Amino acid sequence: TLALGWLMLIVWLAIRLTSPGPGVFKQVRVGQHKVPFTCYKFRTMSLGTKQLGTHEVSSASITSIGAFLRKTKIDELPQILNILRGEMSLIGPRPCLPNQVELIAARQSKGVYEIAPGISGLAQINDIDMSTPELLSQWDARYIALRGLALDISITIATVKGKGQGDKTI
Repeated sequence: TLALGWLMLIVWLAIRLTSPGPGVFKQVRVGQHKVPFTCYKFRTMSLGTKQLGTHEVSSASITSIGAFLRKTKIDELPQILNILRGEMSLIGPRPCLPNQVELIAARQSKGVYEIAPGISGLAQINDIDMSTPELLSQWDARYIALRGLALDISITIATVKGKGQGDKTI
């Protein structure tokens, strides 16, 4: 976090100067073994946006700087803290909200909760988002079956290059 501290400070300031509310957003997510944890992200949506999956939120909720942060994946940087706390890994299935019961059930049936969630994953770089719970859980299970250093490096490179558009909004 120290190497990226300067960037995180600039992003935090930009968020605070362009929209009311905190610069960092905290949200409970479902982690490994279905243990809830607090996930940290830079805030990309307007204050007061409902706690729903991104695919259930209007694109009008995204702030002016939020669109850029989401496109570049910079909004994910605070999750470094989640990695340091052992709640997440760099690569793995993206953690969902506790109210996404259909996705939780689909992932549970495929053993997805046996590993830590990740900042990016195989499904994300293939444009599979949480709006299709069964398909997403299938891709998460595929990642688990194939995972290894080479695949993780490949997913990391694809993420850095901007592959995958993240969860879509309505």
